[in-house]
Amino acid sequence: MAAIGTLGHASSGVEALSDPFKNADDKGRDAESTTQATPTLVEGVKVSLSGASIERSAGSGGDNRDIEESGLPENIQQLLKMIRKLQKEIAEKKALIEKIMADKRLSNEEKIIKVAALRGAIAALNTGLITANLALSKVVGQSGLTSDQNMKVGSLLMKN
Repeated sequence: MAAIGTLGHASSGVEALSDPFKNADDKGRDAESTTQATPTLVEGVKVSLSGASIERSAGSGGDNRDIEESGLPENIQQLLKMIRKLQKEIAEKKALIEKIMADKRLSNEEKIIKVAALRGAIAALNTGLITANLALSKVVGQSGLTSDQNMKVGSLLMKN
């Protein structure tokens, strides 16, 4: 897979090292720059999780635990996760449409506007889903998977 959005030192937005950090033999240093060379320690962020959240995290392993434990190549796993995520988002948008249509407080005009926006979002998600499925099909065809691995891909695709 190709790396996207990599940054070089010139485009990272991070200033290059100042003179005190370069070479100790540099002649252009003054007394003030010596104090800049002394690093200061800053305490990092601490996160604590409740017992319930740790249990939930360990117990469920996320929606994609079965994909991660499948033994399939990483690129196929990533595509399967993407497909699953897109399917979930489409289902959520469809549920919102049903909720909007059942909402008695909204006028017909408001319903039409909200549903049209959601249908546009669903169309975009469907396009992404088609693209991800085509990419998966291509990768599976080129990767030389065993028949068991091919069946595993199919079963993971069917599971929502």
